[in-house]
Amino acid sequence: MTEPTPTPGIHHVTCVAGDPQRNMEFWAETLGLRLVKRSINQDDPSTYHFFFGDAEGTPGTSMTFFPWEDLPQGKVGSGQVSRIAFRVPEGSLDFWEDRFDEYGVEYDERVERFGETVLPFRDPDDLPVELVETEIGDDDPTTAWTEFVPEDAAIRGFHSVTLWVADPDPTEELLETMGFDRVGTEQAEGDTPGDERTRFAAEGPVGKYVDVLPTIQGGRNGHGTVHHVAFQTPTDEEQDAMRKAVRSRGLNPTQQIDRHWFRSVYFREHAGILFELATNGPGYDSDEPLDDLGGRLVLPGTFEAQRDEIEAGLPDVTIPRAEPADADD
Repeated sequence: MTEPTPTPGIHHVTCVAGDPQRNMEFWAETLGLRLVKRSINQDDPSTYHFFFGDAEGTPGTSMTFFPWEDLPQGKVGSGQVSRIAFRVPEGSLDFWEDRFDEYGVEYDERVERFGETVLPFRDPDDLPVELVETEIGDDDPTTAWTEFVPEDAAIRGFHSVTLWVADPDPTEELLETMGFDRVGTEQAEGDTPGDERTRFAAEGPVGKYVDVLPTIQGGRNGHGTVHHVAFQTPTDEEQDAMRKAVRSRGLNPTQQIDRHWFRSVYFREHAGILFELATNGPGYDSDEPLDDLGGRLVLPGTFEAQRDEIEAGLPDVTIPRAEPADADD
């Protein structure tokens, strides 16, 4: 079998939230990400689907949410994505601690991991999130969104995800099949002595790391947990080759599904974590001008014909907007 083109890294991460307005305010205002798409869960159109990213919705930057208000609180455990980490510019963690103090966000002490400084915190649904100081080069593909947060502190896409699994070997072998290289292992901070975090790296500049940590701690799905993690397979041809490679590992990927802004293939890896392979196009600006991303409820495909019914069943939400600065006299 022909080897697939290695994935450049993470495409997006989708999580489960509770109250949609609270979710919107935290991710758009407190964390300063841009709402790049406001839509519906295409498998459950009675629920919103929010997409937050950089200024242009660049692949590797979009954090998305299904706000299912009726679900119970979840718990992170084995067979789940346990942590989501974002890149921030070097020297910006002081800004973020001050901002978290201002907004009442609980955060933990900084830790060092693989030579980088990490600030762990949780969102209002108790989702574990981290900020990692990283050098952001002039040629970085992401574009800072600066409505609420200055450019020298703005989140610049994903750094990594951490997978909690009972048996790391099959998951690690799958990551290598997908094009990730094993780059190091170190003691996992704050965990049982002997637990080791193994890091895998893709070749892309954004969302390039996946960490694997063995655990048998039980978990449950619900608010504050990750629904799935998507990896970039930029073209249809690359996605098809990766799909075949995944099948060769004894897994059962779906056929390609059109998600309007990208095309997707889904499968559960050996530990039960839902993985997605996502193309990079057509992109979030394929149905809205770049300047207007997230400004309206977008109903893809045949859902537009049901707009009145769908809108009537969704709760009202207000998109946070920064107050315009006072003009000089």
